[in-house]
Amino acid sequence: MTIILGVDPGSRQTGFGVIEVQGNHHRMIEWGRIRSIDGSMAERLRTIFEALGDVIARTRPDEAALEETFVNKVNAASALVLGQARGAAFCALGAAGLSVAEYQPSQVKLAVTGSGRADKAQVQQMVKMLLTLDTVPPTDAADALAVAMTHAQVRRTRQATGLALQGSWK
Repeated sequence: MTIILGVDPGSRQTGFGVIEVQGNHHRMIEWGRIRSIDGSMAERLRTIFEALGDVIARTRPDEAALEETFVNKVNAASALVLGQARGAAFCALGAAGLSVAEYQPSQVKLAVTGSGRADKAQVQQMVKMLLTLDTVPPTDAADALAVAMTHAQVRRTRQATGLALQGSWK
């Protein structure tokens, strides 16, 4: 059994999702959003860092996965702010000693919906269905759960491939 924390960083809302993985089965442990709307940038980043630290202390994940920043050349200022939020999340994960995998948004969409161009509503619905949730999580939390599920899938494939390659080279 492995517990994976997925994070969808945002400067105003950071989504998180924690799943338990056992073989091919995923079970949602917790999801939520960290709201960092008020205050200076330093205060907002501290909110992300501390709140993720609380999630980590409460759920005790074995590994973490983070969504990569989508870089928009038109609005570089937004990308920089998002990068700072991502940095605060990285620091919280690193401070807890977690290994962190990173996935592009298109990789996450492909892994969860079968299409790298799926919209947010499709991701939300697939997360609800795959984790057999009663309600559809908000987009930030659904994205974070999708990041955790993507990591579980990649992790399982790497383990299976490694075992297969290990056996075939003998």
